[in-house]
Parts: sequence; structure tokens; C-alpha cells
Amino acid sequence: MKIEFLEAAQTELDQAFEWYETQQKDLGMQFLNEFDAAVRRIIRYPESYILIGKEVRRCLVKRFPYGILYGIDVGKIIVIAVAHLHRKPDYWIDRA
Repeated sequence: MKIEFLEAAQTELDQAFEWYETQQKDLGMQFLNEFDAAVRRIIRYPESYILIGKEVRRCLVKRFPYGILYGIDVGKIIVIAVAHLHRKPDYWIDRA
């Protein structure tokens, strides 16, 4: 299944990586590795994650307080947000 990122979601991913890299050497890469593993799980089992909106699902990133919010459209997964779970919970609603 194909995966696409909204521009805002890609920006959030980039910012999270940069922040973790400033906190500790290679922590940003560890975040990206866990993020990549979560994306692979989504691709493999797209409908297995919890619905948090009418058509929006959330997959948690292991070891990090982030969730991947996505929707499923004909033959593709659209990542709506790479959301920090301890910040404004519904800021991404307008993107869906």
C-alpha cells in the first residue's frame, strides 16, 4: 500500500527528529527508526489501529510520546499528523 504525508505532517516529523538530535546524540535516529517501524506496521495492518475520529486512526510510536494519525483512501494511507501525545490533543482536526 502506498503512503503519503501531508506537508504539515512531514514538517512535524522533521521537527521531532531535529529536537531529539539536539537532546542526545543519535536520539533523533532512534526516533526515526521507531517511526519507520510504526509506518511499516500501518502499511501491513492499516485497519487494525484505533479510530480516534470518523475516519482517522492512530498508531503509537514505541519509546516516544508520538502518534501517527492517518486516514485510508483508495489504495493509499495518508498521514495527517505526527502528533506529540502530551500537547494540544486535537490541533490536527482541520487537516482531516
